[in-house]
Amino acid sequence: MFDATATSEQVIGTFASQIKGRTFVITGAGKPSIGSQIATSLAKKSPAHILIVSRTVKKVELALEDVGAIDPSVKTTFVQVDLSDHDSVRRAAKEILAAAPKIDVLINSAGNMALKEYSVDKQGIEMQLSGNHVGHFLLTNLLVPALLAAGSETGLARVVNLTSSGYQISPFRFNDYNYSGGKEYDPWTGYGQAKTANILFAFGLAKRLKSCGVTATAIHPGYNNDTQLGSHLTMEDYYGIFPAMKKNTGKDFEFEEPRSKTYTQIAATTLIAALDPEIPEKSPAYLANS
Repeated sequence: MFDATATSEQVIGTFASQIKGRTFVITGAGKPSIGSQIATSLAKKSPAHILIVSRTVKKVELALEDVGAIDPSVKTTFVQVDLSDHDSVRRAAKEILAAAPKIDVLINSAGNMALKEYSVDKQGIEMQLSGNHVGHFLLTNLLVPALLAAGSETGLARVVNLTSSGYQISPFRFNDYNYSGGKEYDPWTGYGQAKTANILFAFGLAKRLKSCGVTATAIHPGYNNDTQLGSHLTMEDYYGIFPAMKKNTGKDFEFEEPRSKTYTQIAATTLIAALDPEIPEKSPAYLANS
């Protein structure tokens, strides 16, 4: 139905009935980001409620202004969270459940990439693993009651984890996820481990909850230079991917085409995972290029 060049507009046009009247929770949707593109795309087809769960108020306000300009009748809620702080995640989960006792789709899109310096969160967990996976793992589990409430009615509640083709760089380091206190840390290995964790989490979640009407999918959105994810990196920094993967796996990294997607194309695969009626039966799954 879609190919690698699919746009958000094409996806929401095809699956408009899967948006109308439903509740969507999106993490990390400050503008500009994939999450903000997802939110504004959904707003065009009459969702009941869009909740944005993010850290930076000013960036989220811009996204919510865009949603309001598209359709002022769409209910919007902002819940502030620091995914690397588990107390913050627990507080945010309570606010989300109070605002949305039923969640049709949870899209975990917040994240970081290739942090150059080794650092840990308040709990002592390496920061890329913390921000990309562990915070989402905790938040998603705390929101399961609302997902089950929606799933019991429609059988179609979904969790979508944004991962990356960067998962190729490193398997999950079960015996040393904290890099021996930083001694073994490499920015791209850290990213690869975290993105692998996103996929493993989607797999495990679907296995546990599919019978209850909740499915999970991991998606690689593609490459785009307009979001802020890699704003701290130079082109030379990206060359570090190749030796890191070779060291970790013995294999060579392969980019898929297209090498760069437009802003509207970068959200398409996520929207397919969130809306396509055929996806739940196929989950757990990994999607790329639509």
